[in-house]
Amino acid sequence: MYEIDTKLLQLEREGRPIRVALIGAGQMGKDIVAQIAGMNGMECDVVVDLNYELAKEAYRQAGYPDDQIVIADTPEEIEAASAAGKKAVSVQYKAAVRAGQVQCVIDATGSPEMGARVSMECIFHKKHIVMMNVECDITIGPILRKLSEQAGIVYSLTAGDEPGSVMEIIRFAKALGFKIVAAGKGKNNPLDIYANPGMKEWADKAAARDMSPRMLIEFVDGSKTMIEMAAVSNATGLTIDCHGMHGPHCNVADLTKVFSLKSQGGILDREGVVDYGIGNINPGVFVVVTTDNKRIIDGLVQRDMGTGPNYLLYRPYHLCSIETPLTAAQAVIYGESSAHPLSYLTSECVTAAKKDLKAGEKLDAIGEYCYRAEIETAAIARAGKLLPVGLAKGARVICDIPRDTPITYDMVELDEGQVLLQLRWMQDQMLAAEESY
Repeated sequence: MYEIDTKLLQLEREGRPIRVALIGAGQMGKDIVAQIAGMNGMECDVVVDLNYELAKEAYRQAGYPDDQIVIADTPEEIEAASAAGKKAVSVQYKAAVRAGQVQCVIDATGSPEMGARVSMECIFHKKHIVMMNVECDITIGPILRKLSEQAGIVYSLTAGDEPGSVMEIIRFAKALGFKIVAAGKGKNNPLDIYANPGMKEWADKAAARDMSPRMLIEFVDGSKTMIEMAAVSNATGLTIDCHGMHGPHCNVADLTKVFSLKSQGGILDREGVVDYGIGNINPGVFVVVTTDNKRIIDGLVQRDMGTGPNYLLYRPYHLCSIETPLTAAQAVIYGESSAHPLSYLTSECVTAAKKDLKAGEKLDAIGEYCYRAEIETAAIARAGKLLPVGLAKGARVICDIPRDTPITYDMVELDEGQVLLQLRWMQDQMLAAEESY
């Protein structure tokens, strides 16, 4: 990606911009449309959302006047709008994916089920997938990546989100031959594992930040951090040191000491883990590395990296959706991802009751009232039949479940009409077959 600015400028001058479709015009989606509007060599041709006004507002906030925005609900209408220099809005995601000029589709829906449906449509029609929907990735990422590769397209998590930003540092460290001790992020909200959208404190903060209370609560109750670090784990093979990770209170200056082995005065029983810290690390991400090479150790000391044995590689920011267009460019120009899962799961985000649940109750979404996500090793989750958090929405509880109890498959009836669930079953069977091969 070193010449990506030059490549994009060349596409702009040649009149061959990368053509993108966006699914989901929420807070993140609006950022993406606005950012692409100021870039060379890329156009967002169509925005899809549940209603036209939400999609139109994304273009308006990016600076497009109403007379340049048209409703288009078939592939042909979207193609015609692009040819006429117009921007299309739609409520039909399949039409956007099938439009002939579209090269890359960005899923910014945040819904695991929609992520599954959008991804399968992209695979069928050979359009690169930029998956902002980490909740979907941690549930069915391995099978989506495998199907995408077979279709000759790129499946990628996004640059700018914590998993993509952490992976940027990990790839740098691994390329140089460093050993990774820990990789993680700073948690960007106070931690309240029982938070829900009905609490006035969080509802007010969500309104002040122009975001949905559900989205804010997904961060506050820790679910998002668990999900993001599971994505890093599954993309690297790095594991967790304990259920739910440590999540210590610490600052940037403390990272190499805190995230070191207990024998070195730290908190870790093992190296090669993902975790997070609560302190001034946010909005940054970090990788703690080590080396046994005396010459390199001397060089790190000379470059003010500390005296070891661990050294900090730190990115003090992540720009979330503002960086997402770079992943679209990376996929189209270089055929590469910003991050993607391995062919198996290392970690699983499982479901824990956030309140006492009663038999017959229907589970709501991540970031609402019923449950939160907790990271566990995939092996333990599988052995305990623990319910992946991505499958929880819409499930019917079939027995009383006390607060804080891990929810298992045996405690719920799942919605078997979900594409997500069907793909998860296929993935589980695929991974089981590979393990026994």
